[in-house]
Amino acid sequence: MIHFNESTLNTLVLHKVGNKSAEEGVVLSGKLLEISEVINPLLLQYFLSPFKSGELYNLTHPAELERNEVFHYVSAIFGDPRCLLEQSGNLAQHLYRHSTHPKIRNGEFYVVHFENCRFNDILVDAVGLFKSESRETYLKVYPVSGSFEIGHDDGININKLDKGCLVFNTGRDEGYVVAIVDNLNKGNEAQYWRDDFLQVKPRSDDYYKTKAVMDLCKKFVNDQLPQDFEVSRADQADLLNRSMKFMKENDSFDAEDFNEQVLSHPAMISSFSEYKNKFREEHDLDIAENFQISESAVKRQSRFMKSVIKLDKNFHIYIHGEREMAEKGFDQERQLNYYKLFFREEQ
Repeated sequence: MIHFNESTLNTLVLHKVGNKSAEEGVVLSGKLLEISEVINPLLLQYFLSPFKSGELYNLTHPAELERNEVFHYVSAIFGDPRCLLEQSGNLAQHLYRHSTHPKIRNGEFYVVHFENCRFNDILVDAVGLFKSESRETYLKVYPVSGSFEIGHDDGININKLDKGCLVFNTGRDEGYVVAIVDNLNKGNEAQYWRDDFLQVKPRSDDYYKTKAVMDLCKKFVNDQLPQDFEVSRADQADLLNRSMKFMKENDSFDAEDFNEQVLSHPAMISSFSEYKNKFREEHDLDIAENFQISESAVKRQSRFMKSVIKLDKNFHIYIHGEREMAEKGFDQERQLNYYKLFFREEQ
């Protein structure tokens, strides 16, 4: 969906943004960065290579889209890229106002204008917002008088972007198309980048719809199914496997076909339908009845839908299919549960 093979870095501004609660302030650059032919491809790798997920977003605002500050400043850049320096300063100040959590680190804030980014087979320009917060120590080996010496330096690893956002110049009325990276913070402090600074919501595309249904299936199997039916962990694993199989083998999702092929029983279909309505309201999700299944979403979500039966702290059983090959029983003599597994050959 998104490709950067033809992308070029047009202009770049670098500012320093600190932690507002620590009163570290903002240091704004007074000019655009001049980029050499050697540094240019390194920056393209640093900025663009982390964007591999198919999950996309839209800028939003609870009142009206125009009041989203990132939307306002980025729109100005799209209208006239020559104002990048001015608008990047506004973006840096906006980021600083939301850098209030004590765990947020100061760092370099880059605002970049890219050209020729391919989105859905069309070339568009994009504005990139990036922040580097972490440093790494590097060893430097250099020759001295027929021998060698080792020194060290601190720098930025171009293979580890901390925070990034690409706003593509398409879908303006819906809040543009936005891709996000946040590899550093996973706790509450991470919210400042996506929720406070950018203010985004998931884009209602096939990736989003596929992910929503797969999240629903996993939660239903793990949380609701044992409450409504007498099922074993092997039964849960089997239903999860059948759900995954349906998503992998079909190009499109149809709720009626899913109910018939995966759930099968009227009571289970009814339970799933009730849970889906509850899940939709609690998580404010748009769970569609029909859509094209996103292969990238299925691939990504499959990592979180493993059919694993954990037995005390001794064994894990991974069930990938053929439910009838696993039988559960109880040993009266040992007073312990057991699973009997059948297989054709040992690998």
